[in-house]
Amino acid sequence: MGKYTKYRFDVLAGDIGVRCRELLREIAMAHEMHIHAGSINRDHVHMLISIPPNLSVSRAVQFLKGKSSHKLLREYKSLRKRYWGQHLWGRGYWVNTSGNVTDEVWKEYIKNQKPPEPDDDFEVV
Repeated sequence: MGKYTKYRFDVLAGDIGVRCRELLREIAMAHEMHIHAGSINRDHVHMLISIPPNLSVSRAVQFLKGKSSHKLLREYKSLRKRYWGQHLWGRGYWVNTSGNVTDEVWKEYIKNQKPPEPDDDFEVV
């Protein structure tokens, strides 16, 4: 899954990116999703996730984007000034299934989004 910040602003660096990763992990866990790999870049996020069969893809994205946006905007005044309309993420998202491509290929794609850092394969650029 890929998602971009609204207007592609470079706001997911440093502490905000780290907090975004924490929130996405918490939200995923709360809804029985599993993050296999991820990369938080300055203006977008890539994640390889598994979702339970009772959760639609659109609902999973709604949870991840909606709850992370709400909490980040509440916690960071600088984001509230830039995103005064209460929407951190852009309207769309990109999703693909890994049916014909192995999870290892997707993990490698996500890792190649930036130089590797030690972590659990969910990185902040």
